Amino acid sequence: MRSWAFLVSRRWILFAIIVAFLAYAAWWLGEWQFGRLADRKASNAIVRTNESLSPAPVGDVLAPDRPVSDDDEWRLVSATGTYDTADTVIVRYQTMDGASGVDVVVPLRTDAGPVLLVNRGWLATENAGTADPGDVPDPPSGTVTVTGYVRVDGSGDSTIVTDQSTRAVSSSAIGDALDLQTYGGFVDLESEDPTPATALEPVELPELDNGPHFFYGLQWWFFGLLAVFGFFYLAWDERRHGPRGERPDGGADGGPAKPTKEKRPRQSNHPYARAAASSETAESSRN
Repeated sequence: MRSWAFLVSRRWILFAIIVAFLAYAAWWLGEWQFGRLADRKASNAIVRTNESLSPAPVGDVLAPDRPVSDDDEWRLVSATGTYDTADTVIVRYQTMDGASGVDVVVPLRTDAGPVLLVNRGWLATENAGTADPGDVPDPPSGTVTVTGYVRVDGSGDSTIVTDQSTRAVSSSAIGDALDLQTYGGFVDLESEDPTPATALEPVELPELDNGPHFFYGLQWWFFGLLAVFGFFYLAWDERRHGPRGERPDGGADGGPAKPTKEKRPRQSNHPYARAAASSETAESSRN
């Protein structure tokens, strides 16, 4: 059995550095997944609390040109006003249960003054990138009382408004495009009074499960432990048996090679062949 001195060789030092890097990366990725799990639990707790509260007046939760707080998302609010169908905005590339469609956002001119953007729901379309205005059901006319879930504005290039169409709702982008003073954020419609002649599909509420983060975190930690275990196992194996390239051919335990039997030429059973072989044997004996 060898000493452990081989561990300070260049090959093993490089191997140890690689294993240490992999183990650290696996540990960090596991911590990241558990951090996402903690964020998911905190977000779910906020959603559960907000969904259980009675609707609040929109002015108590939202304000013009003020971003929505994360603690207020999915809070129920109510507002009264009239829909401005001329400024309807189509939100492209929305799917529901695998079907393509769009969301329909209609500004509500509230009695308090600012405009509240209301996502009235989802409409199935053949082309997820557009909707025929004639296919969009009209909202209730006249004074309407709306109850909806507060949502945080989208961000980035997806919020650009072109021809009253966008990929993500942003109150500031829509307000600038349509010259409207809007409340920060928008709402997903929960109910409206009076009810419309034809309703859109309501926007789905978020799933409140914890997702796969816990098991993903365990998997990453397992991979890190596996890398460390593999390093020490290979080190123990080399100390006991020596480098694999220097081991005899006899076996994994480094013992002597097993003797191999000498192969003898196969003799034919044909009579002429046996006679020739006998003659050769006799000739050898005389010599």
